[in-house]
Amino acid sequence: MKTITRIFSVMCCAAAVAGFGASALAQSAANFPDKPIRFIVPYPPGGASDVTARVLGQKMTEIWGQPVVVENRPGANGNIASEFVARAPADGYTILMGNVGPNAISASMYKLSYDVVKSFAPVTQTTTVPIVLVVNNSLPVKNVKDLISYAKTNKLTFASAGNGSSNHLTGELLKSMAGIDIMHVPYKGDGPAMNDVIGGQVSMMFATLPAALPHIKSGKVRPIGMATAKPSAVLPDVKPIADSGVPGFDSSSWGGILAPAGTPKEIIAKLHEGTVKILKMPDVEQKMQALGADIVASTPEQFGEYIKSETSKWAKVVKESGATVN
Repeated sequence: MKTITRIFSVMCCAAAVAGFGASALAQSAANFPDKPIRFIVPYPPGGASDVTARVLGQKMTEIWGQPVVVENRPGANGNIASEFVARAPADGYTILMGNVGPNAISASMYKLSYDVVKSFAPVTQTTTVPIVLVVNNSLPVKNVKDLISYAKTNKLTFASAGNGSSNHLTGELLKSMAGIDIMHVPYKGDGPAMNDVIGGQVSMMFATLPAALPHIKSGKVRPIGMATAKPSAVLPDVKPIADSGVPGFDSSSWGGILAPAGTPKEIIAKLHEGTVKILKMPDVEQKMQALGADIVASTPEQFGEYIKSETSKWAKVVKESGATVN
């Protein structure tokens, strides 16, 4: 009888603890956020991920009444930042400005301490980001056909945001499809890479449109082709590479918000609701469109499935192009 009583007592205590835990979780989600949020960006200032995070972070601060601090943690094609967030407490107070590089491509190019799918809780895909091919103004080419011809008799280099980034793999894709050899020079983000294209240290770069557009408008670099299959509304005169001697060429980047795996669904729902609300604000839409980025605002489930499909897609590109980590 004493044994039965003891078991019953243990069961009651366990139920009470579980009930208390559920109550605490509900209260935590109801009050979220009640302290500052760290918004981790995997690249230096100046690139598409950084620009998007700063636009969203400012609005998040306004609607939630808590500081959302954008923190740049560049290095290893964004893998340093991704690992940091993967290991952070799963409470919603550390989130990642995810990117196709560290959160899809890297799975095929690096030995990672995190899993690009299992280590994160998707919140929403924020944008799809077109990629444009820009060259240093001294390079004697006006279009992609000129570039391909020139590359066959001259040594050229192309910059990227890092090994395994979307602009790295887009460059490798061009090399493979056009049958040319251009040396890859990796940097720690779009900003530093673009600076060296402008300065002439490297010949060219497949840059995300938000990172390239200010320099295109100021005349510091020359755009010669869109990596996407369709022209961009903000650069209507720049033809797709697929229409300029490389049929079937198509590549773009994307961004999205991720939290550590295990973050309560109630908190993911709040992060999703707030982010989508911001993405649909007219002034935010205008800012993103002016940068050439297309707003997506998917559900967590849709974003999770998209990451899986992107991981598989880019694994094939890595294998077929022979791209390796330098």
